[in-house]
Amino acid sequence: MNILITGAAGFIGFSFAKQLLKKNKFSITGIDNFENYYDVNLKKRRINELKKNKKFNFLKGSLCNQKLVEKLFKKKKFKIVFNFAAQAGVRYSINHPRKYIENNINGFFNIIECCKKFKVERFFFASSSSVYGENNNFPLSEKEKIYPKNIYALSKKNNEEIASLYEKYYNLKSVGLRFFTVYGEWGRPDMFIMKYINSYRQKKVFYLNNYGNHLRDFTYINDVTKILENLTMKRKKIKKFEIYNVCSNKPINLEKVIKFMNKNNIKPKLKKVGLQKADIYKTHGNNKKIIKITKFNKFTTLEKGLVNTLSWYRKFYKFY
Repeated sequence: MNILITGAAGFIGFSFAKQLLKKNKFSITGIDNFENYYDVNLKKRRINELKKNKKFNFLKGSLCNQKLVEKLFKKKKFKIVFNFAAQAGVRYSINHPRKYIENNINGFFNIIECCKKFKVERFFFASSSSVYGENNNFPLSEKEKIYPKNIYALSKKNNEEIASLYEKYYNLKSVGLRFFTVYGEWGRPDMFIMKYINSYRQKKVFYLNNYGNHLRDFTYINDVTKILENLTMKRKKIKKFEIYNVCSNKPINLEKVIKFMNKNNIKPKLKKVGLQKADIYKTHGNNKKIIKITKFNKFTTLEKGLVNTLSWYRKFYKFY
């Protein structure tokens, strides 16, 4: 079975490809444009890890290149497509809105149009918990109204709406995945946990937004990849367009994470600052729907996930 994973050099795309390749059942093609929002060398190292498996092929390119994408679909005849390609970063979207329109909307349109044209069996795509905005009806279920408060979140809302219409008019079976604060080995250096660790190693000041008064539904990467694998295997049970929260359903205050890090001798110099205008105070998702379809309910505790992350980082810190 041929599977396409876009954004294969990104944190979730790479981790999921690595998980699937362990099973030796799938031929996977990855595509990524190595966008320099964060260190391109880290992205290249991830791809080099995947290339160790003969069932993985990689193409450097952008989803904004319509001809390139169509040529790839025509050649490979993908049965399943996972779209993780996107311009990342909530705060970054404040000053660079055009990148989100070009990559997250125009690029998304190219990939979903090819899924329709080449009759892909199932299209999975990354959305985000950020679409909920400041909705406080916790834990947030997929039926809640969404209130994007930045261009990044708005682009993800747009993706969901396009996918819904593509099912209605073209019968393209799609699944949207609202990820909640994914962390772990090979994690993004711009996100809280890896940024905190890097600040200590590099002897930099760590700026703690909103004075640390944030709660996040931290979700361990190995749990995420197992959930995605289960969704892949049970995809035929999903009869219509669906949205799923991918989360642990357990929000944690950032101060608790910091205390755990300090106990493990990760102690950067802290400077507490005010709320960043693009940030959301709290994320907390209801995961009953994803548990029901995947049967996955053994979520890793934050403590265990952090121990694993720190253990990995101490061996591979040079990647950062």
